Amino acid sequence: MKVSPECVPCLLNRLLYEVNLVDPGSAGKVMKEACSILGSDLSSDICSAEIATRVHHRTYEILGCIDPYEKVKEIATTVCMQLQSKAQALIRESDNRLSTAVLCAIVGNVLDFGIVGGMTRPEELVAGFDAIYHEGLGVDDTEKAKKYLTPEAKILYLADNCGEIVFDKLLCSELKPFGVSITFVVKGEPILSDATLLEADQITMSEVVDKIITTGGYAVGFDIKNIPPELATELHNADLIISKGMANLEALSETSYRPIWYLMRTKCNPVAAAVGEERNLNVAKLFE
Repeated sequence: MKVSPECVPCLLNRLLYEVNLVDPGSAGKVMKEACSILGSDLSSDICSAEIATRVHHRTYEILGCIDPYEKVKEIATTVCMQLQSKAQALIRESDNRLSTAVLCAIVGNVLDFGIVGGMTRPEELVAGFDAIYHEGLGVDDTEKAKKYLTPEAKILYLADNCGEIVFDKLLCSELKPFGVSITFVVKGEPILSDATLLEADQITMSEVVDKIITTGGYAVGFDIKNIPPELATELHNADLIISKGMANLEALSETSYRPIWYLMRTKCNPVAAAVGEERNLNVAKLFE
């Protein structure tokens, strides 16, 4: 997805959120450096995920912190573990278990911090879960996606946020009875509130997937220009790519990989436009 003018204030607001987590006194320097990068690198043909990676990387350098969201991610995981039994019951009692599991996984996608459409604190999901769940799926391509869920089909599942992956695990549990093989992808290094191998291990994701790999490095979404060989092979061989969240869409939309099943909350206008839907919808949209 190409960067939009609307992405600029969103990026700056998120940087301020990160600064306030670690060292509020660095705000001036962070804003100056970020504006310098945006001033020199911003162009209509750059991927939004790429420019976001650059400004966040510089911010982390200034803060002298490899994981500003460490405490936030811990709380997010705790909150979602508390909500796990609620989601399990909804899935168990549903007439369409797979579609309900998809919806629960998308509800977890609101665990995005420092942006409009996300949350200020992970604890807000406890009170907000029911409201978002009862909105239902604004777009539900579950039935279309089922044709790719055949025995021995290779599913590549690109994860997004910590906490959210608790619900991803429930969805993967609903995918496995189709006989598919699931490779679960987390971030290679801490960035934003995204899940890494550490968080995947904390919730024992390996219980429900066949393999866990990483994006290989530091990047918002993933670095489409430097995809590690293992991930490149998995992307090429996948019978279905399941992409969680907005940043993965921002990166994948710059590629020709198909089919991709995007599962997300459309939290901003540029992302909503990229999938051809309205803002603030729970979307499970298949691109073939």
